[in-house]
This record gives sequence, structure tokens and C-alpha cells, in this order.
Amino acid sequence: MKTRPVKAAALAAVVAFALAIPAGSQVPPPPQAGTPPPIVKVFLDWPGGDIEFFKAEIPFVEFVPGQEEAQVRVVITPQGPPGAGLITVGFFGLKDFQGENNTLTYTPAPGDKPEEVKRGLAGLIKLGLLRYAGKTPMAKDLSVRFLDQAKPTSVVDKYDFWVFSLSANTFLMGETQFEEGMYYGSFSANRITPELKVRTSVYGNFSKSKFDFGEGEVYESKSNGYGFSGLVVKSFGEHWSAGAFLSAQSSTYSNLKLGLTAAPAVEFDLFPYSESTKRQLRFLYRLGFTRARYNEETIYFKTSESLLQGSLSCAYEVVRPWGKASVTLEGSHYFHDFVKNRLELEASVEFRVWRGLSFEIDGGYARIRDQIALAAGGATYEEILLRQKELSTGYNYSFSVGLNFSFGSTRSNVVNPRFGNGGRSISISM
Repeated sequence: MKTRPVKAAALAAVVAFALAIPAGSQVPPPPQAGTPPPIVKVFLDWPGGDIEFFKAEIPFVEFVPGQEEAQVRVVITPQGPPGAGLITVGFFGLKDFQGENNTLTYTPAPGDKPEEVKRGLAGLIKLGLLRYAGKTPMAKDLSVRFLDQAKPTSVVDKYDFWVFSLSANTFLMGETQFEEGMYYGSFSANRITPELKVRTSVYGNFSKSKFDFGEGEVYESKSNGYGFSGLVVKSFGEHWSAGAFLSAQSSTYSNLKLGLTAAPAVEFDLFPYSESTKRQLRFLYRLGFTRARYNEETIYFKTSESLLQGSLSCAYEVVRPWGKASVTLEGSHYFHDFVKNRLELEASVEFRVWRGLSFEIDGGYARIRDQIALAAGGATYEEILLRQKELSTGYNYSFSVGLNFSFGSTRSNVVNPRFGNGGRSISISM
């Protein structure tokens, strides 16, 4: 029999909840005012599964990254080929629920899509977890209405939902006539709640090369760059968001001594934000003001200037159990001269390898007509060969593969897709 998370399933959930509480037992009293009610900690054991989807669909429990913290371990085991055949869902009680085990089964209908299978599993997992949630103060909130209109649950988090990432890299090499050193570091701090999204990061890089041509002829090359980027987004319902991008940057390569940018923005998602674990189609418009100072006079005879730039982007993203794929098209221009514009297309695919670890493939192409920061003095042969200065071009393309690992707060069940991952702040086009 196929299980679907609809109102009929909600009624069945109440029956399961009633059966899970022994006769004569009482629901534990609610906690003291001012403290959040304890909720069941669940470890979802499904390698390669879409954990974020279940976080959004099952908000009355707390998903944790490992069995050590969990009170219940949920194991999803397909018994046949992907997308077909019986799926077994095992519930294993730990700690407070030691020995309280159960097994439920789910059989997808012929032709069911992966998203339908996930929704069916989510409904089944809700039913299985009710027997545990029914023995906590959360039981007073469990009803047909709660299951039909679930709301995110407050949890205690020592990180206060902040996720931090620190990176430092060094590369050194040398020969008799050549030495090179490159240094890079970055730090980011991000906090996401249903109503507010905050992302900040700082970075810095420095490189130095030395060539010895003999007979006292030595050539040294240095370059550096540093910057800050920030994003604040406020939600306004299921389809609209508004916020601002902030940035500060400096780059010897881009002839930018200092660039400061503030860019208010508004976004519309064709699909409800609550469906972000399945699909997104976002339209984002930004209006950015930049104050720039240059290291050298530009090809337009400027040493500093103020600029107003607008951009419109369209981003489509789909999420599947194996990972996710996205494509973004963005166009931008300067208001003082619409001929100075840029059109960019980017695409990426991410494969989930292991909890917190993913494999990514990215590619992009840009049509460029807005290089206003190019130095009037051009570049020497040495600077061209060593890529110390930006050169005039009509296009660029890129392709990359890599691994990504994230850590930090894992106690938040909040999923907030507004403004994507922050994107690039509007600034001098380099």
C-alpha cells in the first residue's frame, strides 16, 4: 500500500500517535516558560539521500549529523532498483528510546518520479517518528492541524545558527633561476533563519615571483588582492525578498586601488520558497552604486569615479537525491553608457559523495563589453606572460571540478533559498 503525505495520512498519524502512548499514561507537562520544548534528535542514515528535503518536510524533529547525538536512527533501505520496488524504513531507538524499534515499508507506484517517492517517504517517516515525539513535551503540539500546516521548530544551538568556514593555502616552489610563492586566506560567517539571511566573507591573496637571468639581471613580480563581501536578505512571503549586497575590494591585477559598492536588490521566485528543496526559478534585479579609485589612469582617463550599474539575472535549480543542478543567465550594464555591458551564462552540477562532502562540476561563458578599469599604460611583456595585469578581451570562459566540505551548525532545520548563495556583488567589472 502506498503512503502519501496528505490529509488522510495526517489522520493515520493521529491514530499511530494514540497507539504509541500506553493506556493511562499522561503527556509530559510542558517545559517552563522561556525555554524551548525538547524535541527528538534524529540521525537519517541514507547515504547519498537528500537530507535537506527531509529537514524542510519534517520540522517537528531535529536532524543531527551523527548517531552519537541521536535519540533515533532512521535507516532507509531500497530493496530493488532505484525508483522501483519496496523501500524499508527502519526506526531504531537510542538513549532515551533504547530498544524501541519499528519497521515500516513503502512501495512507490509504477511511474512515480523521484520527487514523488521522496514525498511519500517523508510522510512515512513522519508516522514512524510520532511514537517518539509523543513521549516528549512536543506531544501537546501534535495534531491533524500540526501535520497539515507544520511550522519550523525552535531549537537550542550553541552556534546560534552561525556557520563558519576558514581556509588558508600556501604554495612555494623554486629552482636555481626561479622562485615563486603564493599565499591565500579566507574566512566566512553565515547565518540563516526563515526571515533573515546573512552572509559575510573576507579574503586576501599575495603572490611573488623571482627570475634570475644571470649576469646580475633579476626580475621580480608581485601581485595582491583583498576584499570583503556581505549580503543581508529579508523575506516577504513565499515569493518575494529584498536585501542588499555590500563589498570592498582591492586588486593590483584589476587596477583597482579601492572599490566600495552598495547594491539594494529585489527577488521574485516563480515557485514558493518552501519548495526550494525541490526546485527554484528566481529573478533578481540589483541596482549598485560604486565608488572606485584606480592604481593607474584608465583607458578612459580616469583615476577615480562614481558608477551606477544595474543587473538582472534568472536562475533555475533542481534538486534530486543524487545532488543538484543549476543554470544562471545574467545581464548587466552601466547607466552612463549602455554600450558598456556584459552577458554571462553559468551552469553547475553537484554530486553528493558523503555527509558534508560533495563533488562539483562548474562551467561558464561571458560576453564582455564593460572593461572600464583597464590601465591606459597597457602591460609589459613580463606582466602579460605572468598575468600581472588584466588585458582587454571580448569574452571569457571557465571550467572547473572540485570537492567541497562544510561544517559548523547542524542543528538548524531552516532552509532559506532567497537570493541564492549571495552571488557576486555589483562592482567594477574586471
